[in-house]
This record gives sequence, structure tokens and C-alpha cells, in this order.
Amino acid sequence: MPGAIHAEGLVKTFGDVRALDGVDLDVPEGTVLGLLGPNGAGKTTTVRVLTTLLRPDSGSAVVAGIDVLKNPNEVRRSIGLSGQFAAVDEYLTGRENLQMVGRLYQMNARVAKIRAGELLDRFNLAEAADRPAKTYSGGMRRRLDLAAALVVSPPVMFMDEPTTGLDPRNRQQLWEVIQELVRGGTTLLLTTQYLEEADHLADTICVVDHGKVIARGTADQLKARTGGERVEVVVHEPDEIGPAREVLAAYGKGDVTVAEHTRKLTVPVTGGAKLLAEVIRDLDSRGVEIDDIGLRRPTLDDVFISLTGHAAEVADDSDDGEQDARPQAHGRKNRKESVK
Repeated sequence: MPGAIHAEGLVKTFGDVRALDGVDLDVPEGTVLGLLGPNGAGKTTTVRVLTTLLRPDSGSAVVAGIDVLKNPNEVRRSIGLSGQFAAVDEYLTGRENLQMVGRLYQMNARVAKIRAGELLDRFNLAEAADRPAKTYSGGMRRRLDLAAALVVSPPVMFMDEPTTGLDPRNRQQLWEVIQELVRGGTTLLLTTQYLEEADHLADTICVVDHGKVIARGTADQLKARTGGERVEVVVHEPDEIGPAREVLAAYGKGDVTVAEHTRKLTVPVTGGAKLLAEVIRDLDSRGVEIDDIGLRRPTLDDVFISLTGHAAEVADDSDDGEQDARPQAHGRKNRKESVK
């Protein structure tokens, strides 16, 4: 049975740019899918198609049991969306922004006021609630935009790089809000370039590149694709790289890689902490002085590099080939459309 979000063969082009090239997704109800990919991979275009803001050239999608192409207005009533840019009215106060969204969703004035107060507290905006949004910092605007997306507690939520621009403390608070939403049954599709975020929040991760899903699975499954554990050694002097390489080669299950400028050697291994102790003894017996040594599992950054050929990168550029409208006006229009 298809999940709360289901897409098959989504294709979207912008001129010569093939932003989506046959994307398939399935997100079970009450879970988080992390859509991970470099700039231009197709993440934002995927979100725009699934939230009815773009019509695909081909393919199909169902969100909350509703066909995205046949019944877009019904889809909009069942979803929340937080885009890459904070779409708030800078001349209204934080409280007025949230109350306005509530009224657009046809809440009565009293309920909208109560809900606004709850969200202002939840996102640590209560002290600034009655200040115009134009006086807010970038991070505060981001939090206000996220609060607006949650006014009606939608069953399906889309967050397009939601923590961009937030400091570590506010990012952690947002993670807690997301986890609370999912515990309450919300289904979430999250695009991100923060690998730690995907690792921390997502039940399943899809890695996209050049408009295609090139890998999918849990964080552990994806990490396993890059190999098992690795021993990393940083030697004290450059002339100790050779002896260290010989020692690691005796224990390794693959080639020893060397970063000359950092004097770091890395080799895939099996055997865990016991093997690490043996490596340390052998290095000591060879007279190799080390500055650092450790045993680590692959990270999602390793997965990214192995699958796409480069690391993830955070940038302010638009994700795909589509020309963006001005962020604030675009966001307000979308929010009004969602309650038609």
C-alpha cells in the first residue's frame, strides 16, 4: 500500500536542465524521509511538485491519499510547507503573522489567537511576539516561518532545508519540534544538506543527484555501502608515514590512503577495538610517534562522497534550474493558495 507520500517517475525540465529525471519516492505514514543531495540535485523541485507548486512533465504523485495532479486544492488542505526562504509579512508582528495564517485556514479569531500564542512559545518567539517581523533577525524569521507552516497541524509536512540560517541551539530546538510532530503521527519529507540532520532525524534517506535517486536506505544501510570500520592515524613527522603505512597495510582490508599535508593515514579494517590496540602496539614497536589514532565508522559525508564524487555543501543558491520568484512574495502567495 502506498505511503503518505508516493511518487513514481517524476520528470521536470527547465529548458535544457532536466531537474527531475524519473524520481520515485515512498514515505510511510508517521515517518521522516530525508532527501539528501548537492546543490542542483533536484530536491527543491521534488518538493514543489509534491506540494502542487509545479506540475511535472510526466509521472504521478499522491500525498495524503490525494492525487497531486487531479486534486491540487485538496492536497493543499492536507499539507504544511516551509520553503527555503522565510515567507513572512515583515510589516506585521510575529503574532499577527500567525493569526493571519490561521484565519486564512478559516480558524475563528479566538482559536487563531490561541494557536499563535502556543507556537510563539514553542519557537521561543514570545518576547518578540508583538514586534514587526522586519525587526527580527534572520534566524527569528526562519522560526516564525516554520511556526506558520504548523498552524493547522497538517498530517503531511514538507520542510525544504528548514534549519538553514539557524544557530546550533535553534537547530536543536527545531529537531525536537520535528521529533514531536512525528511522534504525533505527522509524515515529513525533509530536504537538507546538513548530514548530521539527516542522520539524526530521518527514518529513511534518499540520495539524489542530477534529478535521480541514486541510493536509498537507512543511515546505517547507506554507511555500510562505503565499507566497515576504518582506522585513522596521524603521525607526528612526515618521514614516519612510510613505516605507518606498512603497519596499517598488514591489518587493512583495502588500500591505505594517505593525506600527505595532514600526515593522516586511513585504512578499512574489521576487528574493532581489539584490532586498534594491536595496531597501536605495532606502531610503537616500529618507533612511529603518533599525534592521533582512532577507529571510526563511515559517516554520511563518506556516503555522499562515494556516491556523488564530492562532499555535501551548504549554499544560498536555488536548488534547481527553475527561476525563483522573490521569496517573500512567492511564499505569501503559496500560503494563500493553500486555503482556497
